Amino acid sequence: MNADPVLPPGVSAARFARALSAFESIVGAPNVCRGGAALAPYLDPFAPVADARAFAPSAALLPADVDEIRAILRIANAARVPLWTVSTGRNFAYGGAAPRLAGSVVLDLQRLNRILDVDENLAWALVEPGVSYFDLHAHLRERGMKLWVDPPAAGWGSVIGNTLERGFGYTAYGDHAAAQCGMEVVLANGDVVRTGMGALDAGTAWPLYKPGYGPAFDALFMQSNYGIVTKMGLWLMPAPSAYTIGEIQFEREEDLGVIVDTLRTLQLRGTIEQHAVIEGAIRRAAGMGPRARWYSGNGPMPEAAIAAMQRELAIGRWNLHYALYGEPEVIDVQQRMVERAFASVTHARVTSKRYTGSEEPQGGGDRNMAGIPGMSAFRMLDWRGGEGAHVDFSPLCPADGRDALRQYALVKARAAEYGFDYYGGFTAAGRHLHHVFAAIFERNDPQQATRAGDLLRALMSDARAAGYGVYRSHLLYMDYAAAQYSFNDGALLRLAQTVKDALDPQGVLAPGKQGIWPAALRDMRGYT
Repeated sequence: MNADPVLPPGVSAARFARALSAFESIVGAPNVCRGGAALAPYLDPFAPVADARAFAPSAALLPADVDEIRAILRIANAARVPLWTVSTGRNFAYGGAAPRLAGSVVLDLQRLNRILDVDENLAWALVEPGVSYFDLHAHLRERGMKLWVDPPAAGWGSVIGNTLERGFGYTAYGDHAAAQCGMEVVLANGDVVRTGMGALDAGTAWPLYKPGYGPAFDALFMQSNYGIVTKMGLWLMPAPSAYTIGEIQFEREEDLGVIVDTLRTLQLRGTIEQHAVIEGAIRRAAGMGPRARWYSGNGPMPEAAIAAMQRELAIGRWNLHYALYGEPEVIDVQQRMVERAFASVTHARVTSKRYTGSEEPQGGGDRNMAGIPGMSAFRMLDWRGGEGAHVDFSPLCPADGRDALRQYALVKARAAEYGFDYYGGFTAAGRHLHHVFAAIFERNDPQQATRAGDLLRALMSDARAAGYGVYRSHLLYMDYAAAQYSFNDGALLRLAQTVKDALDPQGVLAPGKQGIWPAALRDMRGYT
């Protein structure tokens, strides 16, 4: 890392030094990262730009509790030092632990890592930001609790962090934002708020009923910079008595339309209750071998190479992964319904396996559907060899076969223009699809990194022109993504800014997150 310090905008070196000394008096010197190698974990490891210091922090703080966070906020407000909060900082492909505004101080909450309570009968947990999916899963197993977590693709991530970014998983509890219930939030002025039923001094239903009395505020703190979430309740899935995990392979690109339409009907009728995954051939293959095994040339893989890869690995052009949970006789009926629904698709190949509730699948991705966190998704980094990295394009897609085919064609064509394979797929949630495409590149090649970043901007522009918007974005494109929600000359962003200025008048909390800038820093919009 360059030895030259990156200071917060408008903050002199002397004022910043005084603020750092004050922060040290709160959290202790070992928990203040001032520069050099200590700050390396707070750079974006997958930055789609030639210079990762575009998002370099000035320092990082690791508080141990809410009182330390409140004390840090007093100093930050007085010194006008911006803070960028992360739970564990593992939101790779969207920025990692790096701040949107260079020079911000990262507020790293990994030391707040307690699992505060779990209720097996009512199936909920109360956790702090440093608790990962691995941590919560281990906690449940060690105590013999018959509850499942719903892991995202990478199990090392924070339960709170993933939920606040509206992440998703693969069981019947795959909508993490919907499964959240109750928050403790420290506002910019240091006030501590508990939402919903938690606002009762001696409440008994905080993690059970989200609204409470009057306005409900939980959603206000998702994908926002309005407060620091220090506790969160979440609903857990009761372990089923049995479950089936299935895969259906489809031969042709054009099968995507009928897959989506058929799957939508099965989900809306309740036959498939979990987040099913429609995985493209290259995404499926990336967990089984490197690209060079089938093609080592420049540009996207030719169709002939993809077809040869499909034959060798015995995979489909599209591969549908789904799960059924419940009593054995019920899921046997549901399995027959699934098979019958897809029977009209030419050359569709169905495989499935039933498990008892205590059995575990051995395959990587299948384990997520059984509530077992893993890291198998990171095999994708080996796809192109070298030091792999990726940046993701994440448009929301209606669960309609025509829209899915349209988005797929749009993304595949634009990716090929920039020299990238279509590595992607769709996660189905009934009425909508999360379409996630990853531009995989060599992180030590500045040209590849820049090209990946340029591709993302082009894709976002293409999607907006076609009537689609992203639901997540990398730091580099937060302003661009927010600007695309432009109804009534950007009324939604104006509302977000009004709330920001009311709750955080000094603008110290995560300036620029999701394109929301405080009044004092609004001229930084679009700046990198």
